[in-house]
Amino acid sequence: MSGWDDFYPLPMLPSWVPGAAAGIFSLHLIQKLLFPYFWADLRYLLKVLVYGLRVEMYRLQGRIVTVLDKFVKLAEKQPHKPFLIYEGKVHTYQDVDRRSNRVAQVFLHHGALKKGDTVALLMGNEPDFIHVWFGLAKLGCVVAFLNFNVRSRSLLHCVSSCGPKILVVGADLLGTLEEILPNLQKDVSVWIMTKDSTFPSVHTLLDKIEAASEDPVPVNRRSANNLKSSVLYIFTSGTTGLPKAAVISHMQVLKGAAGLWAFGATAEDIIYITLPLYHSAASLLGIGGCIELGATCVLKKKFSASQFWSDCKKYNVTVIQYIGELCRYLCSQPVKEGEKNHKVRLAVGNGVRNDVWREFLDRFGAVKISEFYGATEGNICFMNHTGKIGSVGRTNFFYKLFFPFDLIKYDFQKDEPIRNKHGWCEKVKKGEAGLLISKVNAKNPFFGYAGNKRHTEKKLLCEVFNKGDLYFNTGDLMVQDHENFLYFWDRIGDTFRWKGENVATTEVSDIIVMLDFIQEANVYGVSVPDHEGRAGMASLILKQNTSLDLEQMYKQVVTYLPSYACPLFLRVQEKMEMTGTFKQQKFRLVDEGFNPSTITDPLYFLDNSKKAYVLLTEEVHEMILSGKMKL
Repeated sequence: MSGWDDFYPLPMLPSWVPGAAAGIFSLHLIQKLLFPYFWADLRYLLKVLVYGLRVEMYRLQGRIVTVLDKFVKLAEKQPHKPFLIYEGKVHTYQDVDRRSNRVAQVFLHHGALKKGDTVALLMGNEPDFIHVWFGLAKLGCVVAFLNFNVRSRSLLHCVSSCGPKILVVGADLLGTLEEILPNLQKDVSVWIMTKDSTFPSVHTLLDKIEAASEDPVPVNRRSANNLKSSVLYIFTSGTTGLPKAAVISHMQVLKGAAGLWAFGATAEDIIYITLPLYHSAASLLGIGGCIELGATCVLKKKFSASQFWSDCKKYNVTVIQYIGELCRYLCSQPVKEGEKNHKVRLAVGNGVRNDVWREFLDRFGAVKISEFYGATEGNICFMNHTGKIGSVGRTNFFYKLFFPFDLIKYDFQKDEPIRNKHGWCEKVKKGEAGLLISKVNAKNPFFGYAGNKRHTEKKLLCEVFNKGDLYFNTGDLMVQDHENFLYFWDRIGDTFRWKGENVATTEVSDIIVMLDFIQEANVYGVSVPDHEGRAGMASLILKQNTSLDLEQMYKQVVTYLPSYACPLFLRVQEKMEMTGTFKQQKFRLVDEGFNPSTITDPLYFLDNSKKAYVLLTEEVHEMILSGKMKL
């Protein structure tokens, strides 16, 4: 019988082991079925907590560590590592640190700047944007990033709203300066990034930087006493009016800089920034993110769809940033061989449409698209850490404990949140669109806008659910599904009401761009005399070598849209007006309306009696205004 030992060389397992294994397997199965995102949520939440605890520990130790402090440390630790690559030239961490020291020395000796003074920066994407920004930050100045696409009166408004002592202008923006110089406040000292100047009373900066010392300025000039103190003014994109200067604190810069790390980027990554540096996505998430990681950034003067992938291959880019329509521009490029032959593994940004998201993945390979949500001035952020197509992020019980928010009912007619008979706001159900509001408290403050108390107060909602509570009004409509994924639905200003119904512009434009002759559709509401609400209008860009098929257009909208959402007016443009951050510009289009005597673009009207879109002539326009033409 000794032969049986050969069959049982190991001791028998205890009787409870199979039961325990079955129990663990069952729990795993239940978790997969009922809580499929548990581990992904937990990993993400732990990352958020770890970062928050690290910042809190610094504070408790009496050490306020800013992103600039981290950069200076990195310049000592890894001086020869490339920080910026611009037009083929490498700028190491040490190079950028030393040149920013020169800038600080110039303004220390020539600029008469005090700690806390504001300096406005009007420059395009170039290394000296970062050198000037960091140099001024080393003096403890608040730097205001001006949008170089904004001109004349609007630019003067931006300058005056942030109250700068100095305005620094890039060499390629002297034409813009010339437009505003006669009307610029006399107490604003102007410096230009050149060696000589033809403008009277304008200082040159480049010659002084080259002659300045590389020695660092005293550390106490830049030291922050409080993470809530202001460090930047970043202007909103101005999609619905004049831009507003959002106050950005050290804390917000730290949070923005942690974004790439939270999505899984590392120090070995090479990040490609094509977005304008005056925007928070490029400056905080991009440049700040590189510093947080200790990584390398490839900076582009201006986004180019045709050069995008060749740049990625040339510089071995692994992480890209996108915003608004950028991904669609890439998908609109002619198909080339080897489009998946690149090292890009991660794309971080916001505003990509579902159809473009899918097309981008099919065409350019296994790039993890990490969509996020966050306003420049906001106190709430969502991150889609699971890669669910179309979603801007996820929430759960624990996330809401740290970042309390709600989606509330909104009255589009009155343009305000709906309040019940007791005066309180009401939450929407899952699956319904509601206005996203975020609680303002000590941990999640709202810093408002520079030079405009009225606009700051306008963004706050008081007495929302309880007496004394305060919420930040994002102005965005969101939907939370039954799996707790969040989806952007529309902007309040972009959603309009017609025939007693709410029309979401994104929903309408998504239907229109399905047509094979439509490149782009910008949908908005226009006022019609003696009619309540706003009638739908779509500005269209046609694809190359195609023409507008009015019959197909009519068929598409009436088939896929409710009658009240069908655009009554069409406007065919050669070029779509965009903001500097690739968002569609609606403000001017809404203002111009549908008058054929003032608009030179072809206009069309949805004539229900003819069941077709017809040319909008001055005669038809007059009939609409007089009420003879039924809408």
